Amino acid sequence: MSLMVSVSGIRGIVGEDLTPENLVSYARGFAVWLRRSVPDSRKPLVVIGRDTRPSGRPIAALIAETLALSGCDVIDLGIATTPTVELAVTDKKADGGIIVTASHNPAPWNALKLLTSAGEFLSGTELDEFLAATDHADRSSAAWDGIGSVERDATADTAHMDRILALPFVDTDAISRQGFRVLVDAVEGAGSSVVPALCERLGIAHVERLDCDGTGLFPRNPEPIIDNLGETIAKVRETDCDFGIIVDPDVDRLALVCEDGTLFGEEYTLVACADFYLEKYPGTVVNNLSSSRALRDVAVLHGQRCVSAAVGEANVVSVMKEEDAVIGGEGNGGVILPSLHYGRDALVGIALFVSAFASWREKRGADEERTLSAFRKTFPQYFMAKKKIEVSVPKDRLATLFETIAQAHPEAEPDTRDGLKLDFPDSWVHLRASNTEPIVRIYTEAKTAEEADRIAESYISEISAIQE
Repeated sequence: MSLMVSVSGIRGIVGEDLTPENLVSYARGFAVWLRRSVPDSRKPLVVIGRDTRPSGRPIAALIAETLALSGCDVIDLGIATTPTVELAVTDKKADGGIIVTASHNPAPWNALKLLTSAGEFLSGTELDEFLAATDHADRSSAAWDGIGSVERDATADTAHMDRILALPFVDTDAISRQGFRVLVDAVEGAGSSVVPALCERLGIAHVERLDCDGTGLFPRNPEPIIDNLGETIAKVRETDCDFGIIVDPDVDRLALVCEDGTLFGEEYTLVACADFYLEKYPGTVVNNLSSSRALRDVAVLHGQRCVSAAVGEANVVSVMKEEDAVIGGEGNGGVILPSLHYGRDALVGIALFVSAFASWREKRGADEERTLSAFRKTFPQYFMAKKKIEVSVPKDRLATLFETIAQAHPEAEPDTRDGLKLDFPDSWVHLRASNTEPIVRIYTEAKTAEEADRIAESYISEISAIQE
């Protein structure tokens, strides 16, 4: 397969699609793109960081030295989470950033995630400009006396944690009073050190560690979904923990395991955080079109609005800015808190979630159940199904297929900003074309798992019938 290039980064399999040649080309192109907005009197400043996968160190070194030879000064954070790099870009007043991580992809993959001076992913327009600049990467070489420097900085984790602990909703005394016993599973990724450290600084009494050695040799598929978490779930129960915290390799997604081994649900990470936050700081919340309706219900309970964006962090951030939202994110466990920064951040998600759970427990009577599974039941209950179907219709003609489906369901409220979403009174379905495969992804939500599954299967049948 070829490189996947989008606002989410430049992603591929190391040694096949992601090669030294194209890594150098993209790094030089980034230098050209940055220089357009930087005065001639100084060198562009770039912050870089990486996750722990074995290819990360040599790729980051190659990127750093290429940027320096292209006339940029570089601050290399070493192993750092994606949100840590994002924050460091603004803290250091840098002109951009590069994160060497393929997020939840398996170890053979890696990627370059590109950041603007705001510590945010490039917009579609900015990506087009960058790709055009890459076509002129041969113009990036600096003269011998214009070569930039590469400076190491090992303080970014601490700075990130300090910023989180300074947020006014964080009450470490309240958390300490709970005497929480927690398991952290960092899947040997960039969170291996910083997640347990943050938990301890938040006031968690005891932290059990699972796969927190930072080897980058993922012991399982690193995406934090139920199919991959059997050992983690068993360990939570075996160690008698109050709950488990799971992050992906670059720590922008947060999943949680209840004391009884059930998953809290990635969709409900944002729901619980928003419910807690809106009580203190009312305002609009934002999710994406494939996220649970539970967030809307929680917003309504607080007298606030919930607005949905097209799928993708950059799209969610754009709508959050337009709506001046106080909190938002995606249903994959990604929490965005603008008062800290505009990026999915599992570390601030942990602070929000643990604060929410501690606050709820303190309000419960001594004779009431105070487990995480009981806390989960306090939120609106929905169930999702996620399926896919191969399609023979060319991607540029899928809009016609979606229009046919929408016309067949006049009782639903349609949204065509990102494929087709049909909202019904008690359920919804979202149909989206894959960017990399000839498939349509089908997401549904209903009041029961059986109904969500039935709805998804009915749309698979509809699409099949239209293609015949």
